[in-house]
This record gives sequence, structure tokens and C-alpha cells, in this order.
Amino acid sequence: MNIPDKLKYTKEHEWIKLEGDEGTIGITEFAQKELGDIVFIEVETVGEMMDKDEPFGTIEAVKTVSDMFMPVSGEVTEFNEALESNPEIVNKDPYGEGWIVKIRISDPAELEGLLDAEAYKEIIEA
Repeated sequence: MNIPDKLKYTKEHEWIKLEGDEGTIGITEFAQKELGDIVFIEVETVGEMMDKDEPFGTIEAVKTVSDMFMPVSGEVTEFNEALESNPEIVNKDPYGEGWIVKIRISDPAELEGLLDAEAYKEIIEA
């Protein structure tokens, strides 16, 4: 299972890639495999300030719908519009082209509470 070292993770299977005070968020390879074929992604929070652990959108697979949660507090600045017509990109490339939103981080201290790759691996292998 691919768990890139350069990312931070949540127990709810989101990842965040840091670039200064901005972050790119998606779901992990483990999450997309558990969900199965992704058919729809809804994010209506662009431009909104969101708190850590608050749902920023939903992801729908053939058999279920799940909320996606903010790993840290911040303003949602962008949604990956390629996912509107091709949500299956998340299944094919969850850490690259399948990113879901970008945010401006409002409380960098919250990053300390996230998991590194090794800690995340322990959770999914438990």
C-alpha cells in the first residue's frame, strides 16, 4: 500500500500536503480501496472557513456515501474541478491528480496532531 512519507494523515483517512501556509487535501489509497469505485464528489465549501474535523464535502462510491473531514482549520480555496466529470481519478491517483481541495491553513499548530506515514500505516494495519 502506498503511503507517501512527505504527507500528513488523519485517522479518518484524509491526507494533507503542505506548501507554506497552504495545504492540498485528498483521501488515502486505503480509503479509496475501501470505498470502491468512486462515482461522485461534492464540495460546496469553497470560500468558507472550516474548523479542524469539520466535514468539507462528501464522496460517493457505488455502495456508500462518506463525509470528508478537514485535517486542520482553514479556508477552502479551491476544489479540483476535474473530479466533477471524472471522480474516478481519485481511485487511479489518490495522491496526485486525485487531490480534492486546497486550503489556506489558519492554525499551523494543528499540524502537530496529524499522523506521519509510519503512524498512519500502524492504524490501517491494526
